[in-house]
Amino acid sequence: MNITAETILETSGAYWKSCTLHAAVELGIFTVIDREVLTAEEIGRTIGGSARGVPMLLNALTAMGILRRDGRAYANTEGSLTLLSGKSPRYIGHLILHHHNLMDSWNRLAEAVKTGRPQRISAAVDNETVRRNFLMGMFTIAAILGPLVAEVVNLSGRSRLLDLGGGPGTYAIHFCLKNPGLRATVFDLPTTQPLAEQTIRRFGLADRIEFTGGDFVNDDFGGPYDAAWLSQILHGEGPEVCRAIIAKAARALAPGGMALIHEFILDDTMDGPLPPALFSLNMLVGTVEGRSYGEGEIREMMAAAGFRNVKRLAFRSRTDSGILVGEI
Repeated sequence: MNITAETILETSGAYWKSCTLHAAVELGIFTVIDREVLTAEEIGRTIGGSARGVPMLLNALTAMGILRRDGRAYANTEGSLTLLSGKSPRYIGHLILHHHNLMDSWNRLAEAVKTGRPQRISAAVDNETVRRNFLMGMFTIAAILGPLVAEVVNLSGRSRLLDLGGGPGTYAIHFCLKNPGLRATVFDLPTTQPLAEQTIRRFGLADRIEFTGGDFVNDDFGGPYDAAWLSQILHGEGPEVCRAIIAKAARALAPGGMALIHEFILDDTMDGPLPPALFSLNMLVGTVEGRSYGEGEIREMMAAAGFRNVKRLAFRSRTDSGILVGEI
């Protein structure tokens, strides 16, 4: 990348576009418009917006290519209708609102760098809306990646899967859809159970996927299982806790069982790729010890827990998440 004043200033001001999108999703602009063609006045009346602010927001969204304008009226593009209208089954707005909820802590990044301490406001973390946006955001990511992951991960012949920290159970759902003989246990905090069971029922898998409430740092996982899926849980913890989690997963597996660890994986130099490097900062501002881990670090943790034949699968997401697999 050629570093110039222009590229630096573009990066510095990129949050203007982020905030524009966040505000539009928070206000429900795309859901209000849906398949209609509405004027700024009509949209403003529905959302309770001002005559000054609403046209400015709509025009900025049009300039960004997210809305289109037809004379004095505005309409969704194909993309915004599909992804940003709350009436669409492919709605990703919860993930965008989760990003919005992170902005306060990211604004305190310099303080986090100086102190090494998280900057999340506890009241925001405990807020039910914030928690739901997080869970539904994770559902959105897993719903996109789940079918792709299920094609790469070979669970043929496996009968019982542990989805550790599985949230709404999205990965367990896609693994079970791909493997008719598979049953799964989603292990996560009890507060996640209502959403998980609702999601599992929606896919008609309540007879094959159960939910077990618990804390994966402190509680036993049950078992024995013949496969364990640890997706995006290590980055929230420090190295010693990660070692303990992987060791407990190993003990929960039957002989011949395998563990699959899905994470934002850094190169062993720890300075790339960019998405995991930035995500590590997200853990700095949000957790006490969490961070992204290098591939070699995860391999070493798995080997210390007794896993053999550790290898990386041929899967790499847009955000550079990857999957390491090992046998016990």
